[in-house]
Amino acid sequence: MSWLPKSRKARVRLLILAVVAPVLALAVGLSLFAMRQQVSFFYTPAQAIAAKAPPGRRIQLGGLVQRGSVVKYPDGRVDFVVSDLKASMPVSYQGDLPDLFREGQGIVADGTLDPSGRFQAKQVLAKHDETYMPRELSKALKDQGEWRGAGTQPSANYGQPTAQGPAT
Repeated sequence: MSWLPKSRKARVRLLILAVVAPVLALAVGLSLFAMRQQVSFFYTPAQAIAAKAPPGRRIQLGGLVQRGSVVKYPDGRVDFVVSDLKASMPVSYQGDLPDLFREGQGIVADGTLDPSGRFQAKQVLAKHDETYMPRELSKALKDQGEWRGAGTQPSANYGQPTAQGPAT
């Protein structure tokens, strides 16, 4: 065994390293495996459709609430459509909406897609003033070339259904 160090001290260090390294690697692997369900990807409707976001996986969906799409039910359920100029996605939410939630406003919803392509929101966050837009949404709109920065008005059909989105 010519590859073993001649020094007893060096052999002990090598043995400790040989035992600790796999245990540490296993701990890191188990931690990452456990956290994978906690990771939440941000998508606009067009990105979610293009990425074919898997049903049941937790994601965040951001965009503008399409005008004329909000339907409130007596049991507390709310259906609405989120749009990003390129696509639209239907959303269902059970619970109280934020006070600032309204048609034409930017939102970020946290939840999952169901097999039919409808987004089942667990939480809905609305913008807090006239100039704020969630960082993820503004970045996604800039990346798509659809950014309507401060002082600009969205086009007349902003928030309307598009051919790329699912039928609503």
